Amino acid sequence: MIFSNALSFRKKFRFKLFLQQFKSFGYFKNTKIDKNKKQVYIFLAADYGNLGDVAITYAQTKFLKDILGNNFEVIEIPISHSLEGLYFVKKNIEHGDIITSVGGGNLGDLYDQIEFIRQLAVRSFPKNKFISFPQTFDFSETNEGKKALAIAKKVYNAHPNLYMVAREKTSYALMNQHFDKAHILLTPDIVLSLNKEYPKLERNGAVICMRQDKEKNLTQKQTAFIQNEINNRFKSVTMYDTHINRDNMNIEEREEELEKIWNTFKSAELVVTDRLHGMIFCYITNTPCLVFQNNNHKVRETYSWINENKNINLLKSFSEKDIKKFLSQNNFDSGSSIDNSLNYQSLIEVLQ
Repeated sequence: MIFSNALSFRKKFRFKLFLQQFKSFGYFKNTKIDKNKKQVYIFLAADYGNLGDVAITYAQTKFLKDILGNNFEVIEIPISHSLEGLYFVKKNIEHGDIITSVGGGNLGDLYDQIEFIRQLAVRSFPKNKFISFPQTFDFSETNEGKKALAIAKKVYNAHPNLYMVAREKTSYALMNQHFDKAHILLTPDIVLSLNKEYPKLERNGAVICMRQDKEKNLTQKQTAFIQNEINNRFKSVTMYDTHINRDNMNIEEREEELEKIWNTFKSAELVVTDRLHGMIFCYITNTPCLVFQNNNHKVRETYSWINENKNINLLKSFSEKDIKKFLSQNNFDSGSSIDNSLNYQSLIEVLQ
């Protein structure tokens, strides 16, 4: 049924894309193209309420601007304006422009609609360098997952100048195995390139930032135990998910929401999370963190990039004894500093 719905979405999207060519640009009508510069486009830019994806978009935009400098303009194509964006880019793209797609955890059949739009962008621009920023390979072993992977292989292996960046070693191995015609790179999640440690804020209480979706690994009983232990040990406890109920946010609204959650984390003695970007936000704000795993490899393997930071503590499996032992220490802030030497050199070289 899920795969059937995905096919329905693809047909409807293609039909709307056909109609889009007869419409004028709305969202991009005020977007000016500087003909004296090259352009780098970001497809699937997150303008919805997943602050992990919003942070990826923010970090990717900053990374591109920092590396490419004044020779390029960076233009975001918000995911909610993908139809219009595809035609806008087709109308304006020139030789030497670069196409990118947002990094994250949507390379697979779990978020099939996002995967389809990325594939459509790859198909649409075969003459330009295309860079898929650091992603998790997450095609399932189900029949639907195998069918989705077969389609992805056909699309990605057909592009003559495609660079796919994995953000963990498992994804890197799987991309090399299945996308053998593409250039495969390995770097950390792009949000780890940020440093939001300053200004430092006074720390009081704890923040609980837990999943409530299909990637959740903890049971309701385990989650309740964690929450009860935190409530018993801290005078103030804040619940703050990285997913908020907002859509169609502009850039200013997105940055405002990111500052809110980063300042909330910087004001906490401890953050407890099973979200990948809950852990990453703790790292870039230098906030003590207790991390639980989700239902795939992305949390534990991303942790391997930052495991020397003593503020970030990953429990490999749920254990009431280990949780109580950790919380009884009462000294979460190790005083460690952020390591700004994470290696993005292979991605920098592709851009330059």
